[in-house]
Amino acid sequence: LYAIGSGGLTGKGLGESIQKNSYLAASHTDFIFSIWCEEWGFIGSLAVVICYAMLIMRLYNSAEKQKDRFNRIFGYCVASCILLHVVINLGMTIGLMPVIGIPLPFLSYGGSSLWAFTILLFIYIRMDLEKRK
Repeated sequence: LYAIGSGGLTGKGLGESIQKNSYLAASHTDFIFSIWCEEWGFIGSLAVVICYAMLIMRLYNSAEKQKDRFNRIFGYCVASCILLHVVINLGMTIGLMPVIGIPLPFLSYGGSSLWAFTILLFIYIRMDLEKRK
């Protein structure tokens, strides 16, 4: 909460975070949103939330247009998985949920999370592309 609050409206600047040095545990994995808020401020954190909302809404809209039942269910599952990870991670970061170690999709450090979300998203994009042919 100190990291999020100290960012202010525009943040301290890229790499100028104080909390990531020793005060915040797992600042590059579970609490990457705290560091993002401190460095980029409210405007940057709002931009991240808007980008996630746009991605999830686009996935839901694309899934709704699928004619094949499996593709539609898979699209809903991809969007729900990303939504669940984002909600839990942001809730952990701002203190509304207990800390359970769920990474923020596409931002948290770690190869397995990034690979898993990327492959999941690309499989659905390929399925959506097949629908259009």
